[in-house]
Amino acid sequence: MIEDILKERILVLDGAMGTMIQKLEFTEEQFRTERFKDHLCPLGGNNDLLSITQPDAIKNIHEQYLLAGADIIETNTFSSTSIAMADYQMEDLAYELNYQSAKIAQEVAQKISNQNPNQPRFVAGSIGPTNKTASMSPDVNDPGFRAVSFDELFDAYREQVAGLVEGGVDILLVETVFDTLNAKAALFAIQDYFLEKKIKLPIMVSGTITDLSGRTLSGQTIEAFTISVSHIPLLSIGFNCALGAGQLRPYLKRLSKITPFHTSVHPNAGLPNPFGEYDQSPKEMAGLIEQFLDQNLINIVGGCCGTTPEHIRHIADVVNQYKPRKLPNPSHV
Repeated sequence: MIEDILKERILVLDGAMGTMIQKLEFTEEQFRTERFKDHLCPLGGNNDLLSITQPDAIKNIHEQYLLAGADIIETNTFSSTSIAMADYQMEDLAYELNYQSAKIAQEVAQKISNQNPNQPRFVAGSIGPTNKTASMSPDVNDPGFRAVSFDELFDAYREQVAGLVEGGVDILLVETVFDTLNAKAALFAIQDYFLEKKIKLPIMVSGTITDLSGRTLSGQTIEAFTISVSHIPLLSIGFNCALGAGQLRPYLKRLSKITPFHTSVHPNAGLPNPFGEYDQSPKEMAGLIEQFLDQNLINIVGGCCGTTPEHIRHIADVVNQYKPRKLPNPSHV
């Protein structure tokens, strides 16, 4: 169904989950609740845990984005792998985090879809990069060392995919890819799960250009990154995080020329100020997004760090005035 809709119009992705959670200023006790009151290490900042301990707050954030015009909401699972949850000694909670996050997101999406059946809403299972890299050493004195193996990443992602799909997501989104080898482990885990369960869901991949060199953190150019993941029949490929819309435009332009897949972008609300905050207004960001639309570069657009429902509302208003990018038929020479 979503593939058919993308032929007719540009779809709007939601904005930042973390930005909205920070505004709620939950205390350590609110992160824990009664269930985790005796947990051995601090849990403040474990935003994914809130899908279990403060589900109504997460539902409310999803609903705000949907009412602002988002067609796709992302599950609150960016760090919901056993690898990332090791920071909080919660590795065993990974499946439940994904299942519950998918379940509550789908509940809200169905509620809003029922209110307006002409605009069905979708849930994308957010699969983050973890806090480890398979391609580089964290130790400058030992460049051959790796903090994680491909097999370990595969196992962690396989568990995450199972929780997301069984919780009811419509799409799987491998996002904020700074190391393509990590992403390949995620994609392999997705394929393995699909093969075992004899199912198939659309897959989105979104990489991160870490600076103005136009490369991922592991050193790939836009073209190399695109080729590295194009063995999978993707719904879309694109970029998110690290940069604002203004900085991402030249890289998205290059991507849109070479990929036969739909393109996506969900940039930050500009670059962070010295206090780590994002100052770009909804109107300013929507104006920069409109330049993408004028050049026919995108099929799916939303927001990353610093964006709010108000940013998504402005973006959705602009998007409605444009047709989606037509897919090219690039040469394989």
